[in-house]
Amino acid sequence: MPFNPTALVVFVLFFALVTFIGFAAANWRKGDLDLLHEWGLAGGRFGTLITWFLLGGDLYTAYTFVAVPALAFGAGAIAFFAVPYTIVIYPFVFVVFPRLWSVARARGYITAADFVRGRYGDRWLALAIAVTGILATLPYIALQLVGLEVVIAAMGVQLAGFLFYLPLIISFAILAAFDYFSGLRAPAAIAIIKDLMIYITVFAAVFIIPAELGGWSKVFAAVPQQQLLLADNFGAYTGYATLFLGSAMALFLYPHSVTGVLSSSSRHVIRRNAALLPAYSFLLGLIALLGFMAIAVGVKGMPTYAAGFQEYGNNFAVPALILQVFPPWFAGFAFASIGIGALVPAAIMSIAAANLFTRNVYREFINPNCSPRTEAKTAKLTSLAAKVGALLFIMLLRKEYAINMQLLGGIWIIQTFPTIIFGLYTRWLNPRALLLGWAAGMICGTWMAYSVNFTPLFRLEIFGTVIPAYIAVWSVLLNFAVAIVLTFVFNTMARSETDETLPGDYAVETGIGGGH
Repeated sequence: MPFNPTALVVFVLFFALVTFIGFAAANWRKGDLDLLHEWGLAGGRFGTLITWFLLGGDLYTAYTFVAVPALAFGAGAIAFFAVPYTIVIYPFVFVVFPRLWSVARARGYITAADFVRGRYGDRWLALAIAVTGILATLPYIALQLVGLEVVIAAMGVQLAGFLFYLPLIISFAILAAFDYFSGLRAPAAIAIIKDLMIYITVFAAVFIIPAELGGWSKVFAAVPQQQLLLADNFGAYTGYATLFLGSAMALFLYPHSVTGVLSSSSRHVIRRNAALLPAYSFLLGLIALLGFMAIAVGVKGMPTYAAGFQEYGNNFAVPALILQVFPPWFAGFAFASIGIGALVPAAIMSIAAANLFTRNVYREFINPNCSPRTEAKTAKLTSLAAKVGALLFIMLLRKEYAINMQLLGGIWIIQTFPTIIFGLYTRWLNPRALLLGWAAGMICGTWMAYSVNFTPLFRLEIFGTVIPAYIAVWSVLLNFAVAIVLTFVFNTMARSETDETLPGDYAVETGIGGGH
């Protein structure tokens, strides 16, 4: 790609702005950042507006901005499964997650695994939930680097050898620094800037590009017919339906989603956000359309762009579209919005992984008597380690491996659904049965993904009918079945009654409890 100095200067200026905001955020709603609750959850004081930006910045990442339109660009209508799943999930969040917030606030829980430890009294089940969260998060952090790499390449920054990774290393060093010193306050403050920039970029694209091409009819006319519609067969429908159902079930189980929820100041903030967050679903639909715009502009027929982005596959579609349509200064602005869109979720994800390790591995198994300051220090160091691990992941492994691992992340995190979501309503399920169900789902889901070369759908024959469906759905169904059957078995032998939570904990409105 030719070097684009104007775009690079604009990109660097916006990065400098968010770096300043990230460090300044340490003094925003100031608290003792040597306490994990303050560093990792910002004291649980975020109101409706900040939580909206935080969850939006958390759930709609740089990889979303790049990968969803890339899927539309390469595969067509199947990419729009991302729109209904983000619509389906919010009514579920409205009903369920205020209960998690309330019990966490009543008992002083920092993570979902804390809740599992208190609800079931089983440290091994809590460990399984924590490890699953960390495993699912690390490749997700690495994938933010893919989005960052693509926009850096788009500006023509091409270094040789090890220096190729220098821009990524610098970006993540900055991220690590403001994360360490400011905790969750930093990505929350930056998320406001990031989201405003992405909205400006997307709305500019959806108004300007179709107008230049002669209207939306010209855009859709340029897309091959087979990409505009799902294949007219049973398998295409079951695949599409299970993709959005499984993705919806998994989305708010990710540790970074839970961290965003628990940082809210009240259960009413969560409900209000569940009503407001579908605005991002509208944005996501517009982002997916960028893939069709890239087809209409003729990105595939541009050898310079195609060669410059060859190693990124279809992920080059949006950056090439931006370079083709917009002047260099706005291209720099758009690339900055994508790059900052990588830093915000990566920051929240690494903080969430650090919270899990510190509370549910280090404190539970290594140093049970650690002081609150030691606990916070451990989380800060773990957050740094998570970022280094993500950097090594992307530097040492081929990019398609990172994408494959992200697919596994969705399959893995959904295995926590029976334990966490059912646990919010009933203590009937036996912790040993849940642990064995979790293990069955993890093993089965990983094997299915490997057997189909890490594509998302697995074809299962049931009574002579072959049904393609998202692997996460098949595996979590097995998880449910094992947990329910074994609960009957174990509860007839000796019912486990350990539960430190009380019925009233699930309706707490405000206030910070004690707990472990």
